[in-house]
This record gives sequence, C-alpha cells and structure tokens, in this order.
Amino acid sequence: MNIEFRKFSEFHRGIIYQLLKDGYSFDSRYERDWITNWKEADDFFFDNLQIADECGFITTLNDTPIGFICWDPRHIPEYIEIGHNCIVTKYKGNNFGKKQLQEAVKRMTNKNVKKLVVTTDEQLVPAQKNYESVGFKFIQKRENEWNQEYAGKLMDYEMKL
Repeated sequence: MNIEFRKFSEFHRGIIYQLLKDGYSFDSRYERDWITNWKEADDFFFDNLQIADECGFITTLNDTPIGFICWDPRHIPEYIEIGHNCIVTKYKGNNFGKKQLQEAVKRMTNKNVKKLVVTTDEQLVPAQKNYESVGFKFIQKRENEWNQEYAGKLMDYEMKL
C-alpha cells in the first residue's frame, strides 16, 4: 500500500465535491444541506490553486484519491482552523483518516501558530475520536446554528501548540 499526500493541483475540478459526497453518503441529508458549500469549496480551491496547494492536500492510496483535508490560515499566528476533512466510505476504518490528520497537523504546526481548532458534529463520533487520537482536546458543545437536527450539536476541539 502506497499512501501519498498530494497537491490539489494534480487533480481536476470536482474531486473535492466527489470525495465529500462519498464520505458523507451514509446520510443523504448531509449532501442535501451541504451540496452548495461543497461545490463552492471545490470551485474556490480550483480557482485558487496556489492557496489550495498551501492549505490542504488530497490523500491517495496507490494513486487513487481516498480523501482530503484543508485548513484556513487567515488567523495565524493565533490559530488555524481545519475545514473539510474526509475519507471516502470504502477506506474508512483503516487508519487512513488518522494518517491524513497527522500529516495535516505536521504541516500546520510548521506555520508558527499557537493552536489548531476544528468543529465537527455531535453525530460524527468517528471524527471526534480521530481528532482526540492525535491530541485535540474537546472544548465545548454548542448549538448547531444551521439547525440540522440529524447532525446534533457542534463539537469544538483544539490543540495548543
């Protein structure tokens, strides 16, 4: 197995949307409510490849894209916020998500930032466990301003550096 973390610029527009659609396919309400955001993220990164290549990557296994992660550096040096982070369904449960997150944390910690922050859904217990497994600490549970009852409350995590 050859896992690599590759630049967005090595792929075609639409890959981010496809990875997110597959990664959240366990509940069609995610796509229903997030499709616009996912397409906008895909467009933003492929319209701004210099930002994309600096602020995220696509994870491949034997040259097949299996996930990606991206982050927002606009609040450096105070913090970097992790944005989308997913692994496609076929490859979940095999530690690829942890490896992807570890690589992202390594890259972000090289930016002289005080902390990393991320928010996930109460429903996404595997994501919560993944963040905790690499050193993120649970900070708070708060209301979901998007009112997505199926997702539950928002779960905030941080890693002080």
